[in-house]
Amino acid sequence: MAYDQYVAICHPLHYSTIMGQGLCTLLVTVSWILSCTNALCHTLLLTQLSFCADHTIPHFFCDLGALLKLSCSDTSLNKLAIFTAGVAVIILPLVYILISYGCFGATILKVPSAKGICKALSTCGSHLSVVSLYYRTIIGLYIFPSSSTSGDKITIASVMYTVVTPLLNPFIYSLRNRDMMGALERLLHRAKVLSQ
Repeated sequence: MAYDQYVAICHPLHYSTIMGQGLCTLLVTVSWILSCTNALCHTLLLTQLSFCADHTIPHFFCDLGALLKLSCSDTSLNKLAIFTAGVAVIILPLVYILISYGCFGATILKVPSAKGICKALSTCGSHLSVVSLYYRTIIGLYIFPSSSTSGDKITIASVMYTVVTPLLNPFIYSLRNRDMMGALERLLHRAKVLSQ
């Protein structure tokens, strides 16, 4: 999506030729291959562990961190794999997104009209808000995990990136639609009138 936004803002006249069906298929295929390889790596490493008597996972889904806490075996290899995959699958795309937003910023500063700047910022703003919600929680959980963090905080952070962010995603993107903005303003005005 970051590349799509980059092409739309930095090369708008070449958008349809650059973002052809072949490139879109390639981007989706690479994403699926990376995701499946990552999941398979962690699954194979989990099969090497032995688990203690307590088989109740203190989490709302079968998260890697929660599973590693139940293991009686040495989990250092698993933690190394989580960190390494986290750098490859989380940090590298984030760096690419930030670089593309740097290019957006440079391109937006060259736009002569305020209307053009507002349109470009509205295009990027929704994507950037979803990305920041997602990456803040995921980096805190998998790249810089804290041993002092309580199970409740880990569960809340997991709910943020598995439930809240996907639920907010369509809402945030629909705010770019004028009809949706008008409906939201009417709803907020009605709630304000009812509260008075």
